[in-house]
Amino acid sequence: MHPSDRPKFTYLGHSTVLCTLHDGRTILIDPWVQNNPSCPEDLKALDRVDAVLITHGHADHMGDALAILEEHEPECVVATYEICGWLGNRGVENCCPMNIGGTQDVLGLRVTQVQALHTSSIEDEGRLIYGGVPTGYIVTLPDGWAFYHAGDTALFSDMQLLADLYRPHLAFLPIGDLFTMDPHQAALACKFLEVREVVPIHWGTFPVLTGTPSDLERELSDEGVNCKVVTLQPGQSY
Repeated sequence: MHPSDRPKFTYLGHSTVLCTLHDGRTILIDPWVQNNPSCPEDLKALDRVDAVLITHGHADHMGDALAILEEHEPECVVATYEICGWLGNRGVENCCPMNIGGTQDVLGLRVTQVQALHTSSIEDEGRLIYGGVPTGYIVTLPDGWAFYHAGDTALFSDMQLLADLYRPHLAFLPIGDLFTMDPHQAALACKFLEVREVVPIHWGTFPVLTGTPSDLERELSDEGVNCKVVTLQPGQSY
């Protein structure tokens, strides 16, 4: 794949990533922007959102979904059946529900929903609503180049199957610990996934998220895993 055709990934902080395709269309992964304390102020107002992928229902991943979807009216909003049902009941159109193992076309890309080890619930007027299962996504371009956004997850050995099935080049992996993998587990995830590059996510937003990209680099070295750590501060692109 020619580098100029690869999507541009802008890290908006925590686990939110804006993927800009070569034709200018964008996919927003985990719409937590306006109320995301790590998102730079000048990026809280997005220029365009053509599609949205939601990994699970927690507020630090979809807390700004309703506002963003109302403003931009994207072509497709991808999430579990349960989250899409909740959004649809609140007037969101163009929901594209799916479940683990399924694949659908999103802006000409193949989007596959894969498992994550976590929980999923939606805060709704003081109640926690079941949000289906937590998920991640494999996004594959027409020429086969693929990236993996893991959402919130612990390490699981079936990541090796993701490598066999989809051959992702780049992974966005949580490293913060407490609610997700720590850097040691993330290093093993890189080994299982056989990815060449990893962007750490879900770190540094709150003091309890103690894992750091430098920890991940050390753990990868200790495990003998040949994977480049692409450390992005909120607002930076790759």
